[in-house]
Amino acid sequence: MEAEVSRPAMDGRRMRCFALAVCLGLLAGCAQMGPAEPPPAGHDWRNYAGDKGSTRYSPLAQIDRDNIAKLRVLWERPSTDPSILEEYPELSPPRDFNSTPILVDGVLYTSNGIGLLEALDPGTGETLWIQEPLYEGLRGMAGRSTRGVAYWTDGSTRRIFSLRGDQLVSTDARTGKLDRAFGDDGRIPLSRGDYRPPFPLSAGPLVVRDLVIVAGGSGDDFSPIESPTEDVRAFDVRTGELRWTFHVMPRPGEFGYDTWEDGSADQAGAMGAWAPLSADEELGYLYLPLSSPMNAFYGGLRPGQNLFANSLVCVDVRTGERVWHYQLVHHDLWDYDLPASPILGDVVVDGKPTKIVAQITKHGFLFVFDRVTGKPVWPIEERPVPASTVPGEKAWPTQPFPTKPPPFSQQGVTVDDLVDFTAELRAEALEIVRPYRLGPLFTPPSGTVSDGSRGTATLPGVNGGGNVNGGAFDPETGVLYVPSYVNTWINDLIESPEEMNPKTPYMHGPEPLSHDSSCCRQNELYGPDGIPLVKPPYGRITALDLNTGELAWMVANGDGPRDHPRLRDLDLPPLGVPGRPSPLVTKTLLFIGEGDEIQPTSPDGGGGRMFRAYDKATGEVLWETELAAGTTGAPMSYLHEGKQYVLVAIGSADHAGGWVALGLP
Repeated sequence: MEAEVSRPAMDGRRMRCFALAVCLGLLAGCAQMGPAEPPPAGHDWRNYAGDKGSTRYSPLAQIDRDNIAKLRVLWERPSTDPSILEEYPELSPPRDFNSTPILVDGVLYTSNGIGLLEALDPGTGETLWIQEPLYEGLRGMAGRSTRGVAYWTDGSTRRIFSLRGDQLVSTDARTGKLDRAFGDDGRIPLSRGDYRPPFPLSAGPLVVRDLVIVAGGSGDDFSPIESPTEDVRAFDVRTGELRWTFHVMPRPGEFGYDTWEDGSADQAGAMGAWAPLSADEELGYLYLPLSSPMNAFYGGLRPGQNLFANSLVCVDVRTGERVWHYQLVHHDLWDYDLPASPILGDVVVDGKPTKIVAQITKHGFLFVFDRVTGKPVWPIEERPVPASTVPGEKAWPTQPFPTKPPPFSQQGVTVDDLVDFTAELRAEALEIVRPYRLGPLFTPPSGTVSDGSRGTATLPGVNGGGNVNGGAFDPETGVLYVPSYVNTWINDLIESPEEMNPKTPYMHGPEPLSHDSSCCRQNELYGPDGIPLVKPPYGRITALDLNTGELAWMVANGDGPRDHPRLRDLDLPPLGVPGRPSPLVTKTLLFIGEGDEIQPTSPDGGGGRMFRAYDKATGEVLWETELAAGTTGAPMSYLHEGKQYVLVAIGSADHAGGWVALGLP
């Protein structure tokens, strides 16, 4: 098995390269020892999302509204050190580059374009060392980045944890060498039997107390047949010993097993937390944003409520036992998995200090709970929703609707929602939707198998609403910033191919069944001439005050299709760029890009190259610049040698992935 392969010998050229990298790493490590003074607050960025509460907040204030006009690109570099690509020209790092570095004691650590750790100089972006590969040759180099890595120290030992293929890897933070005291020679195989999860969308591991925790994987909730479940596992941070496993799919006798009627828990799968996890180290609680079950669009073979699919689950980090849970979608038929990190914060609600956890969803709601008890901060109502017309399907009769905050995205599609910039566009939009079933949020999928329609026009669709780009929380004001986009999606069902029956009679259509293929791409339903089908803004930023549960402001993020030939003469305000940008909030500003079309959850034609700073109190654009490509990763900020930097990953179909670091000249 791969886990038993010993460390290979390197050829001479590679040995020299890695010897140099190790020397640089040792020098960097020596420079880090025993700082004369403790670093100022906000100096480091020690976790993927800034902290383990996933706030994406930096208290740095050197860059503010008075000097933001002077912000410049200070350095930029490719996602992978050029020496690797010179040695292995066969490698082609993916251009959808998602990595957000961490900064610890004056060194940036990151998953590079091929998924190897690199240590970088934060002032120049130059490589200090490259992680020792697990295997020799191309096999040891090929891969892709994860979104983040995790750091741990006991004061003497310093380790960086990362995911590489189907293995959890521990690396010496000073040298880039494998930490051979951990697991099996520095790594732990995460495969279970024939299941080898490559973790393609993972944020990487999370370190909490003395545990390194891994979730997610490759289970496919789009799959119409069985898919492995993706349990959450905790390993001893020093030895790699498995300490506990949380079963996302309850086993017989466990809580929640009976919510899968007819014994369907024994055949359903997926449901892992592919979104980043969050933790409250003081409480010792871990928060799991769990995804959809397979088949995410037809649930006839998994009747019931289906715990813990689409649930926010709080577990005791010491034992892995469930403390509380809340299912945000019952018996999912829309692939409304929980796509983003739970966000932890402290606010004051009705005069009472409250520790909260806030969960962004694809379907446009923000659910807010007391993170200690799991009790909703504001009432959540179970409301009736439309029934399914598909044979064999029994949609759950109600769904949870939070009474506060208000939705951050448009929900449901009616004729009143259709684009109406001109009377002609309105008439064409009405003709486009004529073959489709319209309705409110939670209208189930449909298709030729049920009522003769060409599917249900769904908003938000499988890409949200909210998604992996998540949000940012300001602990000083209690305001949460959520980027989202609006585009209609076709939720259709077709009869499964004969080779899949009787495992499932129906599956999501591989292509939209449309009368006009020019309006439909990748199951997205567009309006006339590619204009979005519904009213703007198409890319937006919503600020929600979590002290009151009220809307603070909402603005369009970017121009959007204002220059479309059928719109350019209408003198329209900004319409918003549909994309997947991640936000960063600092003591003074809100930073956010436009995303890029290359991101899997962006619509065709979505994203853009602009990167902006907003007044976080009002949503006013204070500064913007055009980058070489759209933003594909979450931005972060750090202080190095007295200078504040804002760093973000970029990439596009016509531009290789890399990082751009901005700061004052």
